[in-house]
Amino acid sequence: MKTKVAIIGTVGLPANYGGFETLAAHLVEELSDTYDFTVYCSSKKYPEKERSESWKGARLKYIPLDANGVQSIAYDTWSIIHSLFYCDVLLILGVAGAWLLPFVKLFTSKKIIISIDGIEWKRDKWSLAAKLYLWWAEKLAVQFSDIDISDNESIQDYTSLRYKTISRVIEYGADHTKVNLVPTSKNIEEYPFLLGEYAVKVCRIEPENHVHTILKVFSEFPGRKLVMVGNWKNSQYGVELKQQYSDFENIHLLDPIYEQETIDLIRGNASLYIHGHSAGGTNPSLVEAMFLGLPVISNGVSYNRTTTENQAFYFSNAEELKNILAQLKNEDLQNCAIRMKQIAERRYIWKKIAKKYHNLIEETFTAKNKAKVYPVICNLEKKILEKYNLEHLKNIQLFNNPSEPI
Repeated sequence: MKTKVAIIGTVGLPANYGGFETLAAHLVEELSDTYDFTVYCSSKKYPEKERSESWKGARLKYIPLDANGVQSIAYDTWSIIHSLFYCDVLLILGVAGAWLLPFVKLFTSKKIIISIDGIEWKRDKWSLAAKLYLWWAEKLAVQFSDIDISDNESIQDYTSLRYKTISRVIEYGADHTKVNLVPTSKNIEEYPFLLGEYAVKVCRIEPENHVHTILKVFSEFPGRKLVMVGNWKNSQYGVELKQQYSDFENIHLLDPIYEQETIDLIRGNASLYIHGHSAGGTNPSLVEAMFLGLPVISNGVSYNRTTTENQAFYFSNAEELKNILAQLKNEDLQNCAIRMKQIAERRYIWKKIAKKYHNLIEETFTAKNKAKVYPVICNLEKKILEKYNLEHLKNIQLFNNPSEPI
């Protein structure tokens, strides 16, 4: 019989909403011959007439709550409890329901793999109460899972420092993007900017994505077009920015586009990708832009530098972004585009990602303890270490073994 795997924490399938949903879709497509998947879905996002009992071999179970925001705690909790009645492995995407994991480990023998995503509790969009809960939930997620996943080496460094254990790095794939799409006359009629050169950005409209910084800079460069796609109506921040910048002729602000071919048409025909995210890990929109062969100007935080292997252009404030835009040459853009494509084709391929998840699922049945960052000898009393001239081990430098299997 196949191992039964529950995928918990996504909005659902088919994937229409974000990175976790796309990940779930590709795991189902790549691994359904090996595993019996159940994917939990939010009935709030899938009207009854659009719901089905299965998707490409995976069973779909609907929960009458939102998968995001404050309801995500109850949504994930409900999903976890339901999964305990049949599954062998819980693959949990996000930490919202992590408060329940100590009880799962205490009373069941279920295997738990959890992706902590980015460092959620640091995101500006959360209230203080939400940040405190997410901080606590992250700790429980790492402590009571059999394996925890970081989607970026910089997140792995963070969890190693905080928890003294080694998480596994698995990024997102990007080869589902559709390359070399040529605009039709109908496309050009709907999106006239496709005829010229433009920069593009796709994101949630949140302060931590530095939407305000990017819009301000491009408003001062009337010769450079910017197309930005996002959920402008979901917050006062987005509403105000759209009102402020909608009248600039070189700035095009589009509402969310969930149809893959349309978003890839807009991104793939751009001359430049702007990535403003300052929180999180490996961002799906960034790796998709890289796979499309776009040169990248990115916020210079460690997560983005890791994703792009320090081969893009980086800014940390409006002035630095201005300088980059003012000094960029076509040759620089072309060379950057080649580097981004090469990295994406080497690292961000769904078959490779799915194989890593397959290996982790199998490992949960044999692994007993998580790998520790520090050797056990570090825990000996200082006077014992001194006796054998090993006192330096009390101050051993933190490192992660790059050959650690994932």
